[in-house]
Amino acid sequence: MSDPNARIAQIVDSNDVVLFMKGTPLFPQCGFSSRAIAILDHCGVAFESVDVLQDAEIRQGIKAYSDWPTIPQLYIKGEFVGGSDIMMEMYEAGELQQLLTEKQVAKAN
Repeated sequence: MSDPNARIAQIVDSNDVVLFMKGTPLFPQCGFSSRAIAILDHCGVAFESVDVLQDAEIRQGIKAYSDWPTIPQLYIKGEFVGGSDIMMEMYEAGELQQLLTEKQVAKAN
């Protein structure tokens, strides 16, 4: 499967929560990705991460897929939520936690 859109759709559709980021949860490669990981960790949910630095097609393709120019990008149950700034605003307002609860996202082990 070499089509980036098909690969991205498969990742998004097969995981409740996906964060497309620079680096990994243990070693984020930018401050925005680090903040996104911290927010998800505080929410206590299980999530999948995709390191866009390891795949140039995904790195460019995710921007077209979401029509959003920056990374990280968060998807919950197939729905694009936003980047780290939107995640922070939603978290501080309690909206992110509410969305995760409404979507019945599994807690992290």
